[in-house]
Amino acid sequence: MMTGLGLLSAALSRVPVLSSSVSFNLTSVRNISIPTNILLLRSTACLYAEPLKKKKRLDPQILKQREERKKKRLEKQIRKLEKSARQFKPIEEVEIPLKLIDERQLRSRNLPSLSPEEEEKRALLFKEWAKYKRDQKLADIQMIDRVVFSQQKALDELRNVSESLYQEAIKIDSRLIPFEVTGPVRTPPIRGYNASDGDYVDVSRKW
Repeated sequence: MMTGLGLLSAALSRVPVLSSSVSFNLTSVRNISIPTNILLLRSTACLYAEPLKKKKRLDPQILKQREERKKKRLEKQIRKLEKSARQFKPIEEVEIPLKLIDERQLRSRNLPSLSPEEEEKRALLFKEWAKYKRDQKLADIQMIDRVVFSQQKALDELRNVSESLYQEAIKIDSRLIPFEVTGPVRTPPIRGYNASDGDYVDVSRKW
């Protein structure tokens, strides 16, 4: 007695083949596809049909409320991003510790009010200081003008005497570049004072 596979192979042997390169599938036998070569028998995955789910009809007012909530949420996120974009990166050395902010009332001093005579005295002193600094600035400007005028006058006289010497005089002296100057400090140095480098932790990578 022949099995089902034997009957199927016998039936397929009677089917004429057009070309060895052309393959076709038989799907009439429970999801089984068979090419021209009977030895390459393989089964396909089972496909189970399912009825389509019936879509629920929602109230247009509910859909509109959902869209409004979504729109408000996006606008809130955009405002938050715009607000944070204007903030600079915090600098720990410049920020005031929260402890000092909490102790602001304890650290504040109630200074006595100044008398009218003291206020008048300080105002006059401030005016005198402003006048002194103004005169000092004018004196510096006048001195610079005199130096520049004298220099230009000397160059003009030198040019009248010799053109070659004038060209040499206006050349840039390469020995003066780079030019370094150490200006005066606010307080005079302390003799014999050894400035310390301070405490630090070396976190350099050890090779």
